[in-house]
Order: sequence, then structure tokens, then C-alpha cells
Amino acid sequence: MSAIPFDTLKLARSLRDKAHFTAEQAEGVADALADAFQDQVATKDDLTLLEQRLTIKIGGMLVVSIGVLTALIKGLP
Repeated sequence: MSAIPFDTLKLARSLRDKAHFTAEQAEGVADALADAFQDQVATKDDLTLLEQRLTIKIGGMLVVSIGVLTALIKGLP
């Protein structure tokens, strides 16, 4: 899984200069957000894997559906 680019230094400076956070508060908030983004944001690799898994599952359901329909049609008098 690749990391999400997130400029913690820029955020910390902005919080310190514009929102009047202390340096310690600004750094803490920036670090906490960086950690949250890394754990909660899907990367391109995550989405590619999900797409592959969904394609396989949908393909499997299609094959089973065709098999069931074929069996039903053959069973008609």
C-alpha cells in the first residue's frame, strides 16, 4: 500500500500562524491527521485490487446464473 502525500509541516505552520496554535499543538494535530489519512484513505492500489475481486465475483455469479437457467430450461416439458 502506498502512502498518501500529506505535508504535515505545511499544516503545522498554517495552524500555528493562522489559527494561533502553539507549535506543540500544531505538530500534534498534523501528525494525528497524517496517521488518520494513512489508515482511512483508499489508494489506487486498493481500488485496483477491489476492482479485480469484484470482477471475479460478478463473473462467478453470471456463470452460476446461466447454469441455473440452462437447467431450468432443460427441465421444462
